[in-house]
Amino acid sequence: MDRRQTREALRLLESHQPFVRASVVKTTGSVPGKLGASMIIRADGSTMGTVGGAALEEEVKALAAQAFTSRAGDLYHFDLQAWTPGGLPSLCGGSVEIALEFVTARPNLLLWGGGHVALALATLLPTLEYDYSVADDRPDWVGAERFPTADRREVVDPERLWDVFEPESFTHLYLLGYDAMKDLEVLAHSIERFPNAIGLIASAAKREHMYSKLRERGISREALARVRSPVGLDLGAESPPEIAVSIVAEIVAERHPTIVRTAARDARASEESKNAVSRTP
Repeated sequence: MDRRQTREALRLLESHQPFVRASVVKTTGSVPGKLGASMIIRADGSTMGTVGGAALEEEVKALAAQAFTSRAGDLYHFDLQAWTPGGLPSLCGGSVEIALEFVTARPNLLLWGGGHVALALATLLPTLEYDYSVADDRPDWVGAERFPTADRREVVDPERLWDVFEPESFTHLYLLGYDAMKDLEVLAHSIERFPNAIGLIASAAKREHMYSKLRERGISREALARVRSPVGLDLGAESPPEIAVSIVAEIVAERHPTIVRTAARDARASEESKNAVSRTP
């Protein structure tokens, strides 16, 4: 294990940046990257380490770019034989298998409003090693005694939120405020500046009123469409702790995408399979 890569992987995790780790897991014959050779590929395409260089490494970097899009890695086989069909332009003569692991950005949440839902989230997030900060314009609601595990606790007016925080440093922004007009101001200043997921707790009436006001300010429907409201997975949550669980569940589901199997889904899959067979000539 390369200590420099381990330190870099830790730095990327701590700074909430995704990356891909490529590792040589099997070799046959003569190859440039020996068993265990590894490389980190960052989101901007820059790298640390090597799995063999030349055309092999360029192929791995291209596959890593796909992994950032699909948010999933895979195992790949490469023949380093220029004279064989599908072989890389290499004269090494051997073959290699490389595993690509997509490491998603560790969540870092900014919670606007230090109320009951924020307090419930503050109980759950540290157990998952998710980071969070809290902002509110009420000093009594963001104190260290209320949020002892928060990275930052800031008393700030809604209009100045991004004067105090760096938008790019957070993976999620949740508007959990106590005042609809202040939530409106935070959203108005965030919709164009905050690049990642935005969640808004609001009733249907409150949400429509806010969106109407924002459209009057020139914010398009397309921009508003990226706001998640209601927030969290649809678990039927009602109380603040239940809402917090639904929010965390949604983040977990996004970090580890999978197909949830249900009886209805299995029945549809079976019917589609039968139809596919009946259409086969």
